[in-house]
Amino acid sequence: MRYETEVIIDLPRNRVIELFDDPDNLPKWQPGLRSFEHISGEVGQPGAKSKLVYEMGKRTIEMTETIEKRDLPAEFTGIYEAKGVWNWNANYFHEAGPDKTRWVLDTDFRFSGFMKIMALFMPGTFKKQTLQNMMDFKKFAESEG
Repeated sequence: MRYETEVIIDLPRNRVIELFDDPDNLPKWQPGLRSFEHISGEVGQPGAKSKLVYEMGKRTIEMTETIEKRDLPAEFTGIYEAKGVWNWNANYFHEAGPDKTRWVLDTDFRFSGFMKIMALFMPGTFKKQTLQNMMDFKKFAESEG
C-alpha cells in the first residue's frame, strides 16, 4: 500500500529540520513512543539502526528503524519494521515561502500474517494515522518556533 501525504508548516525549512532531526523531540510529537535506542551504525547516518518502542492502547509494539538516506534539508528516508509490517518512509522538505515548509511524506507499507488481513479491511486507517502524525509534528514545531 503506497500513498503520499503532505502538510505546510509555518516555519522556515532550516528550523523544521532542526526540530525533526533531534531524536530527543520524538516523544514531544509521537505520544505513544516510550523509548528510542540506538543499536548500530553511526548515529543518524545511512545504515544506522535504532529500536523504537510504542504503546498503542493495551499493546506494546517494538519497531526497528534503519536509516536509508539522509540528505537534509531536502530528504530523510527510513525503513521501519515490526512484526507483520514493513514500512518505507521518504520525507521531503521544500521551502514554501520565506517562513513556510512543505513536508511531503511518501509511504509504502507491506504486510504479512494478521497485519495483512487488517490492512485489507482498514486501508484508510494507515493514511489517516500518517497524516495525524504529521499534524502532531506540525503542532509541536510551530509551538517551539
